[in-house]
Amino acid sequence: MEKMKEAYESIIIVSCKNGEEAIAEVVGKFKKMIETGATLDSVEEWGKRKLAYMINKESEGYYVLFNFTCDAEFPAELDRVYNITDGVLRSLIVKRIEKSEAPAKTTDAPEAVETAEADAE
Repeated sequence: MEKMKEAYESIIIVSCKNGEEAIAEVVGKFKKMIETGATLDSVEEWGKRKLAYMINKESEGYYVLFNFTCDAEFPAELDRVYNITDGVLRSLIVKRIEKSEAPAKTTDAPEAVETAEADAE
């Protein structure tokens, strides 16, 4: 039986204190890892941005967004490697939900208001 492939996105914030060469090395490491364990759809390097709050005494970080498709086991391994890699300040991996897969919103509340207004008349 073929494993089900799911779409994921991951964002990492890389430390800027070691310079651009260290940033490129960390980004390249994870790009290669994702290409090896999954299908890399896109990489968006958002660049250096001011952090909302200090992380490890740093006020700026380099943001990178990865979009990829893989089986369910790979994100756990990717997260493990994020956590043990020097230079990664924060990371997040989420499963993407396409618009066609998103649950439909129910609109029960407006009907209840209309019914209450009709009963009052």
